Amino acid sequence: MKKNFLFVSFEALITDTAWQVVKEGHNVKYYIENQKVRDIGNGFVPKTKDWKNEIDWADIIIFDDVLGHGVLAENLRKKGKLVIGGTKYTDRLEDDRSFGQNELKNHGIKILPYKEFNYFDDAIEYVIANPNKYVIKPSGEAQNIKKLLFVGQDNDGADVLKVLNAYKKTWSEQIKEFQLQRKVTSGVEIAVGAFFNGKKFIYPININFEHKKLFPGDLGVATGEMGTSMFWSGPNKLFIETLNKMEPTLKKEKYVGYIDINCIVNGTGIYPLEFTARFGYPTIHIQSESIITPISEFLLKLAWGEDFEIKTKPGFHLGTRIVVPPFPYNDPKTYRSFSKNNAIIFKKPHLDGVHLEDVKLKKGEWTIAGNSGVILVIAASGPTMRQAQAQMRNRIKNIIIPNMYYRIDIGSRWYEDSDRLHAWGYLREI
Repeated sequence: MKKNFLFVSFEALITDTAWQVVKEGHNVKYYIENQKVRDIGNGFVPKTKDWKNEIDWADIIIFDDVLGHGVLAENLRKKGKLVIGGTKYTDRLEDDRSFGQNELKNHGIKILPYKEFNYFDDAIEYVIANPNKYVIKPSGEAQNIKKLLFVGQDNDGADVLKVLNAYKKTWSEQIKEFQLQRKVTSGVEIAVGAFFNGKKFIYPININFEHKKLFPGDLGVATGEMGTSMFWSGPNKLFIETLNKMEPTLKKEKYVGYIDINCIVNGTGIYPLEFTARFGYPTIHIQSESIITPISEFLLKLAWGEDFEIKTKPGFHLGTRIVVPPFPYNDPKTYRSFSKNNAIIFKKPHLDGVHLEDVKLKKGEWTIAGNSGVILVIAASGPTMRQAQAQMRNRIKNIIIPNMYYRIDIGSRWYEDSDRLHAWGYLREI
């Protein structure tokens, strides 16, 4: 039976999921708040200019972000609407880094030492008095500017001091609060996530590995994300000792959606870094590629609070972002010169593993939309990580976009990391 799906977005993050629902035969309306990127999804997904006028029309409403979306979702749920989205509390887990860390601690989850600052001078004095390796983490809206996150390498914090002094001169208007977090000197960065149906976690859980640096080999500037590798699992030690401890609170909040905790783990313990209390991007693109159940059916079951097991493909799954200039920078002149309205061409007429980001249909042709330079996610699966990588590379060969670039090494860290993770016992199902 056809259902009415209303998708609500700040920055057009949920375009691909909305498109999947359209292809599955349902009625869809899509609202994008940022007027500068409202062309994203044109021709793929029907749009609305005022999502609030569509509330009565919608059978289910899907929010794709934090930064206030949780309050909207929470209020609509209280009015009896079927909603996927957070709450004021779960938004704060991600938006307010210090609150998120305190909540981890309150739930019996071990955290790394950190200190919060509102002024750069105070942070500079602190590092001078307490020399060590630190990570600079902006909070609030500034944390969305991924290039501002800085991971120190110097044992005495000398590089962090230089960055703090530079930020003081150039970013003090945008960064109103930030953290200095002690850096773990060695370990594996790994995230554990799961879908929550308002009452409990739905299995299997998702184990994933983010690749944030721009270039292969984890070189270059930090981006929001260049790609992710993952696999599905039953509850394991990593999940039981972190995310699972949040279940009673998420039940109390009636949270509906995806949530994960990014961690550093080593032989001495698990050190949670931050929450993602929403769909991840490009995580949801890769998850939808590996979930066998139609995405529309999956979203409805989740919002209904149904207790079900997610049917997923076996093996490993990964995806890489195809980007164009000026990504990861904001440079309108470069975007207009090299990327705006460029064609997206497929050598053969198949779209296996192709997921939308900043794309629109113009006169029947796929073209670049928006302003970020993030164009497509190419997802793939395989019984081994190497086979998944090979499938991803073959799928990329079918695509022509002028000036496109991407990472072909998504998943390569697994070959070393898996030995350590298994040796430490974090992936052992319980």
